Amino acid sequence: MTEKKPWHGVIVATALPFNDDLSVDYDSYAEHVAWLAENGCDGVAPNGSLGEYQNLSDVERAKVVETAVQASPEGFTVMAGTGAYGALQSAHWAEQAANAGASCVMQLPPNVYRANHEQVKHHYATVASVGLPVVAYNNPIDTKVDLVPELVAEIHAAGNMVGIKEFSGDPRRIYEITELAPTLDILIGTDDTVLEVGLAGAVGWVSGYPNAIPKSCIELFQLCTSGNVEDLVRGQEIYRDLHSLLRWDSKTEFVEAIKLSMDVLGRKGGACRPPRLPLAQSVADRIIADTRAAVAKGYDK
Repeated sequence: MTEKKPWHGVIVATALPFNDDLSVDYDSYAEHVAWLAENGCDGVAPNGSLGEYQNLSDVERAKVVETAVQASPEGFTVMAGTGAYGALQSAHWAEQAANAGASCVMQLPPNVYRANHEQVKHHYATVASVGLPVVAYNNPIDTKVDLVPELVAEIHAAGNMVGIKEFSGDPRRIYEITELAPTLDILIGTDDTVLEVGLAGAVGWVSGYPNAIPKSCIELFQLCTSGNVEDLVRGQEIYRDLHSLLRWDSKTEFVEAIKLSMDVLGRKGGACRPPRLPLAQSVADRIIADTRAAVAKGYDK
């Protein structure tokens, strides 16, 4: 059996609650982190895309990580998002995370800039030099850099990446990454590929929808990664039932969608900071319907 590392299991990319004036509601965030731990999740990833880190001040961003660490029980992972424009900024956030007590970091390639392979390798080497384990975050949809399998293998071979959150949406590339870097840990990055990437050998899931339905997401992950045929049959059943909801995690409105699902289920999701604005009613109605359909089928009821 593979040794369980801090970045293994269901790590929740946490949504960040705001007060009515859109200041960060740290008390509600601390309560949410504790609630996720109580409901069986393995950790949280603050300051990821779902946490709206791009819209936080430096003071807020640091306090979010500190709040997550303070609210976490012993053994619960805090994998701090350290995405930034360049290597120096990301290294700064990795140092802040280390000082706050985070277990590891989740690292995007350089943001907003189409960096070449040498620049990307330097970026990860700089962040890894801080000392915390680095889980890469491949999100070519929102960034201008695609961490292709060959590049991932080089960064891992240099000792600067322990795992990768794969958000390309293409489960086929998992097999190539594993061929080129067999000791690299694969983490599911999109909620609507948990079955496919789970079957491909994932050991973790950086997931958005446990913010609303943690117990069902944990069960789904365990079934899809156990290697047991009977588990897979049940996993497929849950996956089909939840897929219309989980696929919101891969849409442009993913932050608003997950926060709305939280609201429907009695958690504090609430508003987003601009540039995100309230959803069109037709879109909100679809998210509400998908959320209620999941509950009607008994998921996290």
